[in-house]
Amino acid sequence: MSAVPDPHRRAHWAFFRQWLKNPLAVAAVSPSSPQLARQMIAALPAGSQRVIELGGGTGAITQALLDAGIPPSALMVLELGEVMHQTLRRRFPAVNLHLADAVDVRRLAVESGFLDEAPADAVVSGLGLLSTPRSVQLAILGESFACMRPGGRFVQFTYGPTSPVAREVLDELGLDARRTSFTWWNVPPASVYVYQRLQSRGIPARPMGTRAAG
Repeated sequence: MSAVPDPHRRAHWAFFRQWLKNPLAVAAVSPSSPQLARQMIAALPAGSQRVIELGGGTGAITQALLDAGIPPSALMVLELGEVMHQTLRRRFPAVNLHLADAVDVRRLAVESGFLDEAPADAVVSGLGLLSTPRSVQLAILGESFACMRPGGRFVQFTYGPTSPVAREVLDELGLDARRTSFTWWNVPPASVYVYQRLQSRGIPARPMGTRAAG
């Protein structure tokens, strides 16, 4: 009798297949390490209870969020890759999962009722923003902050030496960027960046349905 496939091994294989199909979008050849996932959780605002995740991948950060006490009903995850989305669906059936582009995050959060109870405390992202056009970065971060409460944070990991979000995007949205941690124990090594609104200005919400060119 054949053995039941290990879910983590199956997830890693699905991740690698996704990387083969689109290496620029996925960016890494292996899923996020447990240490990186812990560093992402440590960067959340204190007392976070509602979180949106962009680019769920194999679910390493999704699992860390649940382990940190985020209820499945208060966690919304977007994943654009169909194979990875199905992997997440099997692992986390109680989480609010969407097969969708990150630029649609606010529309989906509104239409699914995720924001009915309260805005999100944070958005965590595993997207490959380094290879993302600035116009799309602008749309993703603008829509993400439109889902968050005042003081909310956009938490992003990156494999590059500097912030993956362009300075022009930060200036237009009125955001501050800071690197909070770095880990060698990831393949490749990764940094965690936190983006927050500057206190002097807010971020105007884009009309839902508006998509940036690029």
